[in-house]
Amino acid sequence: MRTRLGRNWRCARSPDALRPPLVISHRDSNAQRVAAICEQSAALGLRRGLGIADIRAMYPQVEIVEAEPDADRRLLTSLADWCDRYTPLVAFAGSDGLFLDITGCAHLFGGEQAMLDDLGRRLTEQGFCARVGLASTPGMAWAAARFLKPVPVAPGDEAEALSPLPLAALRLEPALRTSLKSVGLRTVEAILHAPRPPLARRFGAGLLLRLDQALGAVDEAVSPRLPVAPISVERHLAEPVVQGEEVERLIFIMAGTLQEDLVRRGEGARSLQLSLFRVDGVVKRLVVGASRPLREPALVLKLFRERLTALGEMEAGCGFELIRLSVMAAARFEPEQSDMVAGSRSDDADLALFADRIRARLGNEAILAMTLVESHLPERAVANMPFTGQSISASPETAMRERPIRLLPHPEPVDVAMAEIPEGPPRNFRWRRVLYRVARAEGPERIAPEWWLGGEDDEPTRDYFRVEDEDGRRFWIYRHGLYGAPTGTPRWFLHGLFA
Repeated sequence: MRTRLGRNWRCARSPDALRPPLVISHRDSNAQRVAAICEQSAALGLRRGLGIADIRAMYPQVEIVEAEPDADRRLLTSLADWCDRYTPLVAFAGSDGLFLDITGCAHLFGGEQAMLDDLGRRLTEQGFCARVGLASTPGMAWAAARFLKPVPVAPGDEAEALSPLPLAALRLEPALRTSLKSVGLRTVEAILHAPRPPLARRFGAGLLLRLDQALGAVDEAVSPRLPVAPISVERHLAEPVVQGEEVERLIFIMAGTLQEDLVRRGEGARSLQLSLFRVDGVVKRLVVGASRPLREPALVLKLFRERLTALGEMEAGCGFELIRLSVMAAARFEPEQSDMVAGSRSDDADLALFADRIRARLGNEAILAMTLVESHLPERAVANMPFTGQSISASPETAMRERPIRLLPHPEPVDVAMAEIPEGPPRNFRWRRVLYRVARAEGPERIAPEWWLGGEDDEPTRDYFRVEDEDGRRFWIYRHGLYGAPTGTPRWFLHGLFA
């Protein structure tokens, strides 16, 4: 209905007579049954679980649409993103609900009742028929949202609120509810007054666990779906903003507030996230990274300006009513004392800022840096990784080794007509159809295979030689195996070129 009539179709109050009753169907045990119904279908007496064939026969005017679980999950995920406006601790509650841990957040919205009213009103404006509940335990809140009025349940009143409710309020499986009803236990009050040991023996410990979780006797953990930012600052706007200049101005103001918190903690931001909440419920998130910890609002603004420029059109819709800037990752901020002469530190800072701006616009893979890898094999010793602002540093052992200025992507085979055996360099070799006569040679440097990586047990060793031909060209070649070894006749490869 939101797709057909718009997100505010419930507020528009279009005549129901113009819309046929809607039923969502799904396959259950090789039969098509009702998965969900609208208000008009409920007025006809339809309910979940009925067969679709029976409904077609009784009410031909009913419109039937096949269920899309993946689309439902995406919609629930988008709603969870939007609920971040109330609290960062948002978790899924099954396939049709959300848990919001609002501890310490209700006063920001005028109290618990005002927060419930605001949440229900905004969801209605987006085209949803939502039920909300609030309690001191997740189990009681789940039951309140489905069976009680949208009024907060005070701590300690859980037993009184649960007593008249059906067994479904305890989040019990249908088979367990049927077993309880067969012995006359139809409400939560009946379970509250029944002896606990017989209940546990006959129906299992899960029944009492759900009851204790709802009453608060047993803690129930709610895992948020997104990591919680250690530092955040947000602005609730009286008038939505649609212009990019206004968004950048707010980023600069919020970055100044973040700077005060970062200075107090002695940290700098390494990753920042900008969350833009649109009036229609859509949430946009932009993330930028920093090679070095930063605090300055001007630098933060530069990074997000590049990110916004890369997006092109902001797609503000009716405008953004809430903007939040969060520090997702922080690191120790080490102050640098400037001197009279520009040194390497300022050059490194400029390079880091340049790289951050490029990555903010083109992505993390736009700038790569060579990073040493713990590997004996030359082709694995260096890898290209996203630039982090830290220059490559060689260990003393690596620095003593002489390596070619150009390493081939893959060792190329060469033909060796004559070599000093058993461990000597070649006298000449042919590479890419050209014959090279060796004038001088150094080596060998033996590199054994990395057996701990799960390679072949009989993988031969490599003996590397630095050779120079009669014209002064220098090559880095190696012998794969040894003459007279059980592995067979060794092969020769060229791996790099020296200057």
